[in-house]
Amino acid sequence: MYSSSFGVTLVALTMITTMVILAVTSNVVLSLGMVGALSIVRFRTAIKEPLDIAFLFWSIAVGIVLAAGLIPLAVFGSVITGIMLLVFVNRKSRCDPYIAILQCDGQESELRAMEHLRQNTRRCVVKSKTVQKDAVELNMEIRLKDENTAFVNTLAELPGVRSAVLVSYNGDYMG
Repeated sequence: MYSSSFGVTLVALTMITTMVILAVTSNVVLSLGMVGALSIVRFRTAIKEPLDIAFLFWSIAVGIVLAAGLIPLAVFGSVITGIMLLVFVNRKSRCDPYIAILQCDGQESELRAMEHLRQNTRRCVVKSKTVQKDAVELNMEIRLKDENTAFVNTLAELPGVRSAVLVSYNGDYMG
């Protein structure tokens, strides 16, 4: 699944790296000092949110640029990076993904349920399928046509469908 936070982080790190490189190219001695300073940066705590890494490196980059005496570059770079983060982080995804979990009696009820899902969703992809004697469990990634989830109710009422579960997926993993 696509993580929008990771995509925004890549754009932010590109801009932050550009700011550091602009500072480095101004002075050879400064560039050697920055290489040494950045080589000792180490994180002992696992960072779970990709955007947190961007903020950490942003603060490191601004600190280095300010210490080099390039105040206009630090201010201008921070303003541009901040505006970019405001634009991209607050942007809503057009189509949020969901995970549908179906338990069916057999292949016939599975085919009926799949057809019902294909008719009522924009996209339906099987992620896993578990088959046991007289039982089929499907895990599918779906994209809704609109915000209406009433199709799950009718899906659960189809003959042979034991249960139908719809779970919102926001890109975060628990663990």
